[in-house]
Amino acid sequence: MPIELEPSRRCDAPPILAVEGLSIWIRDGGRDIRTVHALEFSLAAGETLAIVGESGCGKSLTAFSLIGLLPQGIRAEGRVGLEGRNVLRLRGEALRRLRGGRAAMIFQESMTALNPVLRIGAQIVETLRAHERVTRSEARARALALLAQVRIPDPERVFAGYPHQLSGGMRQRVVIAMALACSPALLIADEPTTALDATVQAEILGLIDDLRRETGLAVLLISHDLELVRRYADRILVMYAGHAVESRSVEALFAAPLHPYTRGLVAARPSGGSGPRRLAEIPGQVPAPGGLGPGCSFGPRCPHATGLCHDLPPVPDPVDRTGKAAGRVACHHWKTLHVQQPEPARSVP
Repeated sequence: MPIELEPSRRCDAPPILAVEGLSIWIRDGGRDIRTVHALEFSLAAGETLAIVGESGCGKSLTAFSLIGLLPQGIRAEGRVGLEGRNVLRLRGEALRRLRGGRAAMIFQESMTALNPVLRIGAQIVETLRAHERVTRSEARARALALLAQVRIPDPERVFAGYPHQLSGGMRQRVVIAMALACSPALLIADEPTTALDATVQAEILGLIDDLRRETGLAVLLISHDLELVRRYADRILVMYAGHAVESRSVEALFAAPLHPYTRGLVAARPSGGSGPRRLAEIPGQVPAPGGLGPGCSFGPRCPHATGLCHDLPPVPDPVDRTGKAAGRVACHHWKTLHVQQPEPARSVP
C-alpha cells in the first residue's frame, strides 16, 4: 500500500504536482527490478517539499521521472500530474515544452548543466527563445534581468563570460537563472549544493527560498543533508530502499521522528555543539535493488523488528492528526516506540 504525504498547508488550492502510485523499474539482465515503490505525494504553489534518504534510495530517479528524464532502460508507472497533465503520458514536443517551461530542474553539478563552449548569455537566450516567442534583443534584456534576480553582482560581465570563468556558487546561480527563465510552476532541485562549501550552500538555498516566496514556486528539494532540509523545507518525505517510510511537517518530524530509520537519520546528523562527539550509525547495509524480502524494507536493519516486520509490509498510519499537517508513518510498531525513550545509538569514532 502506498504511503501518502499529508495534505498541503495550502489545501484551498489544487496542488501544482500530484504524484500517485509512482513506481520505477530498471531493466537488468532480462528482468525488471522495481527501485521505487508506489510513491505518492503532492506539492502546492509556494511550498517546499524535501525528499531525503541515503544514496541509492530512489530520490534522484523520482525527480527525473517527474519531467520525463529517466534514462533508456528505466521506466515509470503510475501518475505524475503537473497542473492536471499526466507527465508520464507526454511524448516528443509536448514533453520538451514542459521541461524548462512549466517545470524546471537544477542538477547536482553546474558544470555538466552548462555548455562549456558557449557564453553564459547565449545559453540563457537560447533557453528563452526555445520556449517563448521573443526577439533576440528581448531575450537578452530578460537574461540580464534574470542574472540580477539571482543576485549576480555584475550581470553584464557574467552574461559575456564562460562557465569555467565562474566559481561553483556563481555557476549554480546561473543554472537557477536558466531554470527560472520561463517562469516555471515547479522547480526541482536535485542536490543543488553538492561540492559547495557551507557558506555558499546556505546562500544558494537561501536564494531558492527567497525566490519561492517572491514568485510562488513549488519547490521539490532532493537532499541527504538533514540540517539544510530543516532550515528550508516545509515538509519531508523520508525514503528508504525505494519506499516512503515517513512523511510529516519539518517541525513534527524533527521534534519526534517516528520511524526507526528516520530516528537513525536524525541521530546521525552532525551536531554544531561544543567539542567532538561520536557520530551515530545505522547498523547493516542498504539492500540492493531487487533484494527486498516480503516484509518491511527496513526490517533487516531495524533493532525493533519482529517476525511480523519480516513477513508483512507495514500499512502507512496517519499521525499528527490534530493539526493541519497530518502525516504518515509506515511502521508496525511506531506507536509503541513513540512512547519509549530512544535507545542509545550505536556509534563509531
